[in-house]
Amino acid sequence: MNGKGIVSVICVVGMLLTAVLGGGCATQAQTGAATGAGAGALIGGLANMHGSWGATALLGAGIGAGIGYLVGNEADKKDAAKRQAATEAEMRPLAGTTWQVISITPKPEKRHKSIVSHFRKDGTVVTTKTDMNGHVEKVTESYRIVGSTLILSKPEYVENTKFRIEGDKLIIDYGNGNVVMQRVG
Repeated sequence: MNGKGIVSVICVVGMLLTAVLGGGCATQAQTGAATGAGAGALIGGLANMHGSWGATALLGAGIGAGIGYLVGNEADKKDAAKRQAATEAEMRPLAGTTWQVISITPKPEKRHKSIVSHFRKDGTVVTTKTDMNGHVEKVTESYRIVGSTLILSKPEYVENTKFRIEGDKLIIDYGNGNVVMQRVG
């Protein structure tokens, strides 16, 4: 096979890789890596028509996969941030309410004088914990509600809990325990 024939084969393989691998990927990072690998193999093969065409195609595939993954991963992060932003409907019925913990089961190792959570209308909940020595700690998380599930999140975690409101009580079920809160104000 001459140099032009080899380049044609590389072009076909690159296009097939891009179409087949990119089409079934779950994330934009995976799609970007697959598309980048196909495009990189194509460009690598075309860039070196003389000499070791396989090595340049392979090098191009590796570089393309890396760049494609990075670009797709950033797009995935942006999509995740958009999904974490709660709509007005996803904040009801907690938006604008404040609750104080009256019991935690099982009892936590660290006891607090008080724990108060304020669910703001901007999709954040600010929890103020006052320990027995008077030290105050504030934690801010994003929240949203889907059905009977309260979703709390920060960049490093997402926590799903079941919840229900019974009169002036908010009961949050963590699966291995629960928290009962009293409405404040």
